Amino acid sequence: MPVSVIKQNAGVQDHAPSALLNSHDTPRSYSIRQLLASRYHAFWYVFGERLAWSRGMYREHSAEQLEQLSGIARERIERLQRHFDVRFEEQARRLTAFKQYDYLDILEQAWKALKLPRSRGGVVQDVGSSNFWYASVLHTFFRPTELLGIEIEGHRIYINGHSRLDYARGYIQHLPNTQFIVGDYASYVRPADIVTAWYPFVTPDPVLAWRMPLSVFAPHALFSQIARNLQPHGLFIMINQGRDEATIATSLCKKAGLTQQGSCEIRAPLRPRLPPVVSIWGQSKR
Repeated sequence: MPVSVIKQNAGVQDHAPSALLNSHDTPRSYSIRQLLASRYHAFWYVFGERLAWSRGMYREHSAEQLEQLSGIARERIERLQRHFDVRFEEQARRLTAFKQYDYLDILEQAWKALKLPRSRGGVVQDVGSSNFWYASVLHTFFRPTELLGIEIEGHRIYINGHSRLDYARGYIQHLPNTQFIVGDYASYVRPADIVTAWYPFVTPDPVLAWRMPLSVFAPHALFSQIARNLQPHGLFIMINQGRDEATIATSLCKKAGLTQQGSCEIRAPLRPRLPPVVSIWGQSKR
């Protein structure tokens, strides 16, 4: 079975290791290795943000068509193309297009498994968007009135001299009413009908693995702001890497006052990896 709905009492537990959670994001105890790595990343993070370097919009060369796909992957992608009337490869290189179909497939599988109605319109905010290479996926699936990608490290410079902001401008150039915002979502105040978060940081090591300082690791503040921005009937869609990470994220959401409306595990994503866990959240009823 490619998708399994997670029951609250049989999968993601209602608690997480206390060492990984702090309801007020106060300083944690880190190892010397973590602190040294964090200081190194902090230097480059601050340097990049102050420099705010840009070579101008970066445009990927389109793949035109996807090749060398397995039979199952090709069949699933062709089904997505027909259902959503989309051809990501006409605007992106092969790897980017394949990842975009993968994200679209995850959303489609989750919506079917959880029997959710498809929403149209409204304000969609994405948290931690990197260079927003998947903006077209969110536009295709949600058809928002406005799409906003918020990334705390939008000025990171790649080896080719372009920044994340340069890439993001290229990825969203053909999408109507779409913006890429460089900033910390934990302090971003604006109502949203839908908020999405793909693999948000809920433990310290992934922060360092992505070459970011631990000073930006404030999960309670992040999830609390998501709860504040979410409209009364809005949805927060979160994707985590595996059930262990989802367990920690679940506790953070509940501490922020969110209520889970469903959760499922995508056992057979297009890109082989630890099965993603998709969970849907809404405002707590008071």
